[in-house]
Amino acid sequence: MELYIDTANLDEIKEAHDLGILDGVTTNPSLIAKEGIEYGKRLEEICGVVAGPVSAEVIATEYKAMLSEGKERAKIAPQIVVKLPTTVDGVKACKALSDEGIKTNMTLCFQAMQAMMVAKAGAFLVSPFIGRLDDISQDGTELISQIRTIYDNYGFETKILAASIRHPKHMLECAMIGADVATVPLKVIKQLMQHPLTDKGLEQFLADYQKAFG
Repeated sequence: MELYIDTANLDEIKEAHDLGILDGVTTNPSLIAKEGIEYGKRLEEICGVVAGPVSAEVIATEYKAMLSEGKERAKIAPQIVVKLPTTVDGVKACKALSDEGIKTNMTLCFQAMQAMMVAKAGAFLVSPFIGRLDDISQDGTELISQIRTIYDNYGFETKILAASIRHPKHMLECAMIGADVATVPLKVIKQLMQHPLTDKGLEQFLADYQKAFG
């Protein structure tokens, strides 16, 4: 499973990149707004650190405006993936951009039929938001399972990007189901390497060595 970091903070991206496990980055207007920097400038900086896909979400909500903004974002760097909302206009823009060879990430997906539609429109990525579904007492990882089955049934090549991941259990479930990608905050990336028995074992090894050799 590919691992993306979900942030617009350059220091966090560099820290995850330095681990040697980072495959890409996802951003959105909310994350960019927290950084207090011009959107295009930050995207350029991110692409200077990460060679893999960098999702750049459009602000526009109407088809023609999304198309225009998406084309501008795609000019920033070869690895830019234009992030579009999973709406009627978003699907139209997805098809038009995909036909021109511009990769798209269809975001805010909350049901399997949305995922099927964007796959038919040629999306590179679809982003089901599992944590937000859990927040309203639905099973977010069940959505990942439904999409995986549909895509496998019909040979759709769109990658399933599990988004809105809140904790390592989400990651485990998505990996077992077969999500192609997961995007997570730096906090969760670090949690994936933590276990109390690892810490306890290391502490014991060091204590035993100190006792034997000083």
